[in-house]
Amino acid sequence: MRFLRHLGSSGRRVTLRSRASVVIFFFGLSPSLTHAQAPSGPLAAQPPSAPPAPAALLLARRSVANYFAQAANMVCAESVTQAIIGKNDKPFYREESAYEYQLQASTNSGTLKLVESRETRKASFRDAARTLLITNGFTSMLLIVHSNYENSYTFESDGEETADGATLSRIRFQAIPGASSPAAMQLRGQSYPIPLSGTLWIDSQSGAVTKLIASVDSSMSDLGLQGMRSEIHYGLMQFHDPEEAYWMPISATIDVATPRQHWRNVHRFGSCKRFRATIKIDPEKKP
Repeated sequence: MRFLRHLGSSGRRVTLRSRASVVIFFFGLSPSLTHAQAPSGPLAAQPPSAPPAPAALLLARRSVANYFAQAANMVCAESVTQAIIGKNDKPFYREESAYEYQLQASTNSGTLKLVESRETRKASFRDAARTLLITNGFTSMLLIVHSNYENSYTFESDGEETADGATLSRIRFQAIPGASSPAAMQLRGQSYPIPLSGTLWIDSQSGAVTKLIASVDSSMSDLGLQGMRSEIHYGLMQFHDPEEAYWMPISATIDVATPRQHWRNVHRFGSCKRFRATIKIDPEKKP
């Protein structure tokens, strides 16, 4: 198996490999496969009786669209812990790495494209006898909320809770069978969409997604995936010149299990800075 980060039909792909690694899925940045072994196609339509979207979800769609359109060009410090989990849910082997993480977003062509890259700042010791999980692309998990995928899931309110003085709306989501998915698994040259279900925590005032938990049950066990669970936390980060603040991923924990192995990767982000691509034209110089 190998893990790819799919960046849209006109984007590039980043393939991550190591001498001893297992990668099970990749995340897409434009509507991808609608069913196993099928080419990209139109989004599946929700049934006519589908209930109206919760108000917090509509706010979140605007917030997420704004994030990808304006804030998703950044460089951050990233630390990664790759662990093999044993009995009693305890890690018995782990490796630590540090990177300079860069994310670039573009909507110039009318299609959202993301490019993710990493430069090693601290390489971990590599034990060739160990099989580890490689994870990336979870930034695009917010596409579950994006309008491009509004017909790929059913959403329903699950009450409210208070955290740090803010009122958070819980929204449960469930994949619609046969619909497009921003997540897929590549196995033996074929791509299989991953039916994600889980819960979103959304700030009722701003529409910011503060936490996202998504999982896959044993329905893909015939492909060797016994279970997958991602828990992503988001924090408000302040940027300068201009003065702006956006909710961005600050940590992600990904658990993947097969009948023989259980892995857990933890990613943490900090010291993020925005950048803009600029072009200077000197009228004194001729091309």
